[in-house]
Amino acid sequence: MIFIGDILVSDELVEEQFVCNLAACKGACCWEGDFGAPLEPAELATLDRIYADVAPYLSPVGREVVEREGRYVSYPDTGSPGTPLVTGGPCAYMTLNRNGVAQCAIERAYLDGKTDYRKPISCHLYPIRVKRNPEANYEALNYDRWDICAAACTKGEREKVAVYEFAKEALVRAYGAEFYEALDEAAKHVRS
Repeated sequence: MIFIGDILVSDELVEEQFVCNLAACKGACCWEGDFGAPLEPAELATLDRIYADVAPYLSPVGREVVEREGRYVSYPDTGSPGTPLVTGGPCAYMTLNRNGVAQCAIERAYLDGKTDYRKPISCHLYPIRVKRNPEANYEALNYDRWDICAAACTKGEREKVAVYEFAKEALVRAYGAEFYEALDEAAKHVRS
């Protein structure tokens, strides 16, 4: 384990390789699983603020779900907020491009310059998952292994890209450039 400030980083983020391979998985992380994207408390107000700009990018069924259930929901098993799902399946914010690859409507709006918010940080960080321990006052960053990402692991091994390197932009967004630089320096020591 690597400690950087009050953040505990699993060695797997340094030792394992990962590069998304959308040609193979088609973005299955957007439609697989029992819950939508986990949301940070601050992201709830952001979704409320940008919804009008994102709505045109939603699929008709996604828009219907969001308008019926809300821009975010509280999942009963965890009590945590997350994005709503379409009939227990895909994220309501998921769209498909002409090649059948899942895309985030929020991110599409961002890339088109319609919003200043890229997408939920939990999606941006993936395959890194954040676990908070408020009693001990630290966060743990862990590598989430999911069989639908097998092609991403193979591609990461072929390209020799560690999980934390793949998630650099998201880690900088979530924790800052100084955090990432410290993690990169610690990773060099772990590898040697």
